[in-house]
Amino acid sequence: MPSKPSARLAALTVAAVCSAASTVVLTTPAHAESVRVHDIQGDTRVSPFAGKQVTDVTGIVTGIRTYGSSRGFWIQDPAPDADPATSEGVFVFTSSTPQGVAVGDEVSVSGTVTEYVPGGAYSGNQSVTEITKPTVTVVSHGNPVPAPAVLDARTVPSAYAPQGDPAAGDSVNALTLRPSRYALDLYESLEGMNVRVADARVVGATDPYTELWVTVKPRENRNKRGGTVYGSYDAQNTGRIQIQSLGKAADFPDANVGDVLAGATTGPLDYNQYGGYTLVASELGTLEAGGTKRETTRAQHRSELAIATYNVENLDPSDDTFAAHAEAIVHNLASPDIVSLEEIQDNNGATDDGTVAADVTLAKLIDAIEAAGGPRYDWRAVDPADKQDGGQPGGNIRQAFLFNPDRVSFTDRPGGDATTATDVVKVRGRAALTLSPGRIAPDSAAFEDSRKPLAGEFVFRGRTVVVIANHFSSKGGDQSLSSQYQPPVRGSETQRHLQAQEVHDFTAKILKVQKNAAVVALGDINDFEFSRTTRIMEGGGVLWSAIRSLPASERYSYVYQGNSQALDQILISPSIRRQCSFSYDSVHINAEFHDQISDHDPQVLRFKP
Repeated sequence: MPSKPSARLAALTVAAVCSAASTVVLTTPAHAESVRVHDIQGDTRVSPFAGKQVTDVTGIVTGIRTYGSSRGFWIQDPAPDADPATSEGVFVFTSSTPQGVAVGDEVSVSGTVTEYVPGGAYSGNQSVTEITKPTVTVVSHGNPVPAPAVLDARTVPSAYAPQGDPAAGDSVNALTLRPSRYALDLYESLEGMNVRVADARVVGATDPYTELWVTVKPRENRNKRGGTVYGSYDAQNTGRIQIQSLGKAADFPDANVGDVLAGATTGPLDYNQYGGYTLVASELGTLEAGGTKRETTRAQHRSELAIATYNVENLDPSDDTFAAHAEAIVHNLASPDIVSLEEIQDNNGATDDGTVAADVTLAKLIDAIEAAGGPRYDWRAVDPADKQDGGQPGGNIRQAFLFNPDRVSFTDRPGGDATTATDVVKVRGRAALTLSPGRIAPDSAAFEDSRKPLAGEFVFRGRTVVVIANHFSSKGGDQSLSSQYQPPVRGSETQRHLQAQEVHDFTAKILKVQKNAAVVALGDINDFEFSRTTRIMEGGGVLWSAIRSLPASERYSYVYQGNSQALDQILISPSIRRQCSFSYDSVHINAEFHDQISDHDPQVLRFKP
């Protein structure tokens, strides 16, 4: 996922209402009384006053943001109108720390109504209605803050968002809000207002930016560990909402999935670039531990081959996580026979000096595994060409195989390099790779600026198993679920579909040569088990995503914006699936925890070849 910039991006003013001829300056008391907060907000996502000057807009200060790049305060009109679609709150953007106002003050504000799009116009995000360049007058002090609107299972609709207007590129901006029908309309109708959640279960652990996610719908697609599972494009989980704090970062709780924010969490409802609608809490509930523990999978039987995939998140020799990763591999994963690693960086990490070798990185991990009581793994990989495989600049991430030579052997067929493709040939009636380890279609446009699949031949108890390690292109740049465009555009899928087709076709070559060949394609697919990416890989029964062997509530390896979802997968060829002697485990050790060493959970497949 993309990192968070610290600078506030420029506000977007809706061009249609920004001409000088349409500017309105309200100067008389009568006109000032006719423009209230709900008039500014209107009953759509874009203010009817966008780009115009307004004067003497009154309200009670409900929250003050003194940090970050979006400083200012919220006001709320204590005398609402009768229209549930019009918000009674609005953010007053002061750019610097607000002076001379306090929560409970009644203020009169004059300024420019602006539609600010967090992340910029091209992000696809919804806009936040603000009053900018304000002149503020304090009318009185010590007024009661308007009672919060309650978000819970009764008030939040089960439908997520309306279909956007095709004539407007599927934007929902001009649609009249229907807060009783759609969750995103409800949240928009409360933008800037004081809201409250109570006894809310955490469904997204605290991240480094002091944010967490809760659900106000305790039963909505819940799994046994307390998360909320994202199981289809039509089940976005409407009860999810992000929580930030108006208090000190040091006071924000370190929460894991399954914990509860007991009591009331109250504050203004905002919208930000990285989470959509966000409750910015002036009052935080008390954290109660849910008891979520890191999982440990069982050890493989003597006759079972255990293969794992594990994204170790930009691992390089300077990291302090080697011992923790080793403990995870040895104790939580029970020392699999083969481990496909994603995001192994070169020997000096993000230093961009042309280094591409990763032997130091891998040796350090192997040493740590042995020190943790695990086997002395061997490794195979192919170094990428410098700056050709995406990822962190200078890091040259790649996939690599670890394998336990006491349990499996690797069939070396030399010649593999960054640009030479491995292929499939018949050797003594069986499928074999021309290069092992070797890269699949490294010159294909499908893998431009992305990781190339790594293929290798392993032998276990006399049976050859071809393993294909993948790290498909990321979902970065896709529009968010809370986008102004509905349904949101998932532009990153285009490249993943091409990558999936390459892996599918390569596997099909193997199966054409040897119908009963054992093939395992695994890794960080960066897409869901129900996605078209997965369907392309599976096409014609060539592969099958074994995570589907788990109950639907257990199919996840990653938690994003409160949705537990499957990005890491292990797909198997028909000969493995037909035997029905395999077991699959998504081992939850990272994604649900605030102190994670990677943002992905590893996956383990065990089967009898």
